[in-house]
Amino acid sequence: MADVSMEEARARMIAKRFGGNAAGASTGGEGTARRKKKASTKATSNDDKKLSSTLKKLGVAKIDGIEEVNIFLEDNNVIHFARPQVSAAVQSNTFVVSGNNVTKPMEQLLPGILNQLGQEGVQKMLQSMSAMAGLAGAGAPGAAAADGDDDDVPDLVENFEDASEK
Repeated sequence: MADVSMEEARARMIAKRFGGNAAGASTGGEGTARRKKKASTKATSNDDKKLSSTLKKLGVAKIDGIEEVNIFLEDNNVIHFARPQVSAAVQSNTFVVSGNNVTKPMEQLLPGILNQLGQEGVQKMLQSMSAMAGLAGAGAPGAAAADGDDDDVPDLVENFEDASEK
C-alpha cells in the first residue's frame, strides 16, 4: 500500500510541475505557447571590457603592418604570435600583443628568427648547441652504432653477382 501512495504522489508532482500530463510530460511541440523573443548571448566578457577601458586610459594606439611577434623565454622556447594585434603607448612604454600564440622550441623557428635574436640570444643559442653536441658525442645511440656495435646486420659472406649468374 505504501508503493501505491508513492506512485500517486509522484504522479501528482509531475502533473503539478509539468502541466497536468502525468503519463508523459510535454515541454514543447504542438499546442504550447510560442517563444516571443530569442535569447541573446553575450559575445564579450567583463574582463575584455575592463581591459579595453584600461588600455584607452593609457592612450594605446593600434599598430598595423606587424606580421609576427616572437617573445623569447629563458628556457630556449619562443612564444610565437602569427598575425597579432599590436597596440602601443609610447609615453608609458607599454606594448600590448594579442592574438593566437604557440609556444615552440627555438630550433623550430631558427632560420627565420636569426635577425631577431640579438647578441645575447646568439650566445645563448651557441651555448645550447655546443651542449647538445657534447651530449651527442658522449652517449647518443647513433654514436654507439657507428662504432661497430651492429649485431643485427649479418656479415657479407659471398659475392651476390656470382650468385645471380647461376
